[in-house]
Parts: sequence; C-alpha cells; structure tokens
Amino acid sequence: MAKLAFLGLGQMGTPMATRLLEAGHHLTVWNRTSAKTGPLVDQGALAAASPAEAVAGVDAVITMMATPQALEQVLFGDDGVAGALSSGQWLIDMSTVGPQMIHSVAPRLPSPRHLIDAPVRGSVPEATAGRLAIYVGATPTAFEHVRPLLAALGTPRHVGGPGAGAATKLVVNLTLGVAITALGEALALGDTLGLDEATLLDVLAESPIGPTVRAKRANIESGTYPPSFKLTLALKDLRRDSHPAWPGPQARRGSTRVARAGGQGRGQRSRLLGGGRDHPGDRSSLSRSHNAEKHAPGRLSWTCRSAAAGWWPPCWYSRRSPV
Repeated sequence: MAKLAFLGLGQMGTPMATRLLEAGHHLTVWNRTSAKTGPLVDQGALAAASPAEAVAGVDAVITMMATPQALEQVLFGDDGVAGALSSGQWLIDMSTVGPQMIHSVAPRLPSPRHLIDAPVRGSVPEATAGRLAIYVGATPTAFEHVRPLLAALGTPRHVGGPGAGAATKLVVNLTLGVAITALGEALALGDTLGLDEATLLDVLAESPIGPTVRAKRANIESGTYPPSFKLTLALKDLRRDSHPAWPGPQARRGSTRVARAGGQGRGQRSRLLGGGRDHPGDRSSLSRSHNAEKHAPGRLSWTCRSAAAGWWPPCWYSRRSPV
C-alpha cells in the first residue's frame, strides 16, 4: 500500500479520500477548513497543518481543488506543495482546471517532474461507490504507474499525454450540458403540447439522450431535486470550455447565462432540471438555486432561440411573473 497525501476535502474530495483510506493506503489529509479533516482522522488518516507538511514522506500527492486559483495557491503559495516535493514523488491533480493550467503548473515543479492530470466524471454517489470515470493525461509509463492507485476511485482511462486528461474533461462537460439542456427543452415542449409526462419519458429514454433521462427520471417524477452542484463551479467549467478557437461572443453569451443564474444563488448548490411540481411547466435545463426559489418566487424559465444561430446553450433564463 502507498503513502498518500490528499489535499482538498470538498463535496467530492471527502468520499474520494475515504475510498483511498478504505483501500488500505496510508493517508495524510489537508483542507483549508481544517474541521473537514476530522471524520477522516477518526478513520485513521493523519491531518497536516499545511500542504507542505502533508507532502513529507509520501509517495504521491493528490489534489482536488474547486478552481485553478485554489490549485495555484495550494501548489505555489506559502507552505505550498511545490516547495516540499522531492525526487520520486508524484503529483496527481484530479481537479477540473483545464489543460492550460496543467501546462502552466508542469514547468514550475522541481525536476524530475512527475505530474499527472486525472480529472473525474461523476458526482458524490459515484465518488462514494468508487465508480468515477477518470481521464488520465500522462505518458504510457506514468499511466501504468498510477493506474492501480486510481482504480480504488473508479475506472482510469489513458486519454493521451500530459494535459489530455484535463482537456478531455472539458469536452465531457460540454456534452453533459448539451444533454441536460436537451432534456429540459424536450420536457418543456412536451408540456406545451399536452403530452403525458410518463409516456414522454419512456420515449426519451430510448432516444439519444436516454442515459440522461434514466439518470434524472426519479427526480423528475418525484419532484425532488436535492442539491448536486454549485452554480459558481458550473460557470467556472463553462468558462474553461470557452476555447480561443470558438467565436468569442458566442462563448461569452453562454457564460453570461450561467452567471445570471449563479448570481441568484451565489454559494448555493444547484439542482439539475430544477422545475418542480409546484410549477409543472418550469423546466430549467441547467439549474435553479434554492436561494432564488426562496427569495424570488416565480418562474425561472427558458427563453430560446434557434440552435441554428450557433449559440450554446441555445437558451437563457428569463423571469416570468409569479404564479
């Protein structure tokens, strides 16, 4: 078993670190809010006072940060990881920070550099059960070295050289957003046309967006949408998708629409397909925040233009009068 440091015990980091501990690894944990280390310490982990302290004597360091800025601070800030890394230690970043950040980090690490980018697809249930999809950017030799370690968290897939894991995650995020948008729009259209919801869901489950329908059907039918993701992080991921090769105004429009929603519930967790039984016609393909629902009653709905205009997502939030 390996000696590991795990830095970043957020909504995803905590169950991932727990999986590594349960797999028998010797684990040292660190989090900016130190109280979050308590449950893992109770299970046998050690708590470090700083990222640099966590690195001492371990075989590999795993970072799971919410933003590129957080990763920058943990790696290169005071008492950061980079200054404490020694020869033979591996740094595995599992954050969603984009390939540019990975390529920025690599040359600033001490030589010899052992940096792996391995962001994940999945949410808390997948992290808890060890069913994450892990996109690994590394040389073939480096991938084989870290694959047994990552297998405790899910299914590692070698997608290319350094930076390719981070890039693949951006592409996957784009397809997820498109699928969720398509499901929300399909249900809204079905409502307008008077279709039976259960029958429509059966039909959509056999369509190209079938996996998304099956994943969200229980929420739709129960009218229960527990928090699953922060709108601020959704905006961060969409901005990572704003590749320079895309027409700038189109990318900015997409980010602005999510920013409007995020501003209504800053710091709150979002829920995919946020329409509830209280407003049966209200299908929001990205999400509504609990804060917006509480303090601004009424419908958050989609106003759509033709996707042929080249805008993604093709819809944006607008407020209707309270119902």
